[in-house]
Amino acid sequence: MLALTDLGQRLRQERESKGLSLEDLQKLTKIQKRYLLGIEEGNYEVMPGKFYVRAFIKQYCEAIGLDTDAIFEEYKSDIPSTQTEDMPQQLSRVRSRKEIPQHTKGVSKAYDYLPTVLVVAGVVVVGIIIWVIAQNIVSDKNKEQANQEAPKSEVQQSNTQEETNETTAKNDNSKSEDEQSAADKKEQEKEKAAKEKAAKEKAEKEKAKKEKAEKEKKDSGKQEYKEVQKTGRSATYALSGTDAFNLEVTSTQADTWLDVKNGKGNAFFSSILKKGETKEFDLTKETEARVNIGYSPGVELKVNGKAVDLPFDSSKQVRQVVTIQYQPAEAQ
Repeated sequence: MLALTDLGQRLRQERESKGLSLEDLQKLTKIQKRYLLGIEEGNYEVMPGKFYVRAFIKQYCEAIGLDTDAIFEEYKSDIPSTQTEDMPQQLSRVRSRKEIPQHTKGVSKAYDYLPTVLVVAGVVVVGIIIWVIAQNIVSDKNKEQANQEAPKSEVQQSNTQEETNETTAKNDNSKSEDEQSAADKKEQEKEKAAKEKAAKEKAEKEKAKKEKAEKEKKDSGKQEYKEVQKTGRSATYALSGTDAFNLEVTSTQADTWLDVKNGKGNAFFSSILKKGETKEFDLTKETEARVNIGYSPGVELKVNGKAVDLPFDSSKQVRQVVTIQYQPAEAQ
């Protein structure tokens, strides 16, 4: 990196004091950043020509608010001059033909037109330089305008995309809500059907229970439950005068072994009857039932809802076997 010139250091300090970066200055002056850096470093070799050096320094000063004339005067030793160097003094034309060799007459005549040619060439060069600068300025303006319009176009495109996404999201949400609504409706219908089914089953059970109770009540008035035989720990009873044979066994004091079979030896229950538990048996289709009670204290028997006594004293006969012979009323 080159050492800063006095002018370059002055310009850089002034730029930084105004909080401007080289990128900011490039936007203000439309001068490429590398040329601005070349001015600050005194590296004028990167410039297209001496005329550009003075023109770019002038724009730099104007952009940061410095007096151009004062800067050019103060730092004229740092700024290259574009003025044409004085030509060597022309040879005098008032020399005799004898003094001027004949072969140099054509050359002398050509020297007479040289200043005019140089002036014309200078004008052409200046015109070309001005045209190039103008084209660069127009190009930079077009680029800046394109850069300004591009974000706008991107914003419009972004807004359009956001609207499209929002519309799609709304449609998806609407579809999702419809699907959820349909699913909820289906679930509600399913729950309703389940409740109706449960209510119907409950009503049927209550109806059957009520009919059973009414029948037991009706039959209890005329049913007979009488002892037929008693021996050891076993007793036999006859049940008649009723069209139903429903047996209930409840253990109120302790767990007990309970075995209930029909006359053919087929078991309806053969397990532990826990304390406080009740077992019900519909034996209407049977002609005989055998009830084996392992621990009779606290055990209660009901036939068609009516309590019946155990055949033996439980304190004396812990294990008891009760056989009930059943004859339906309509068969009598």
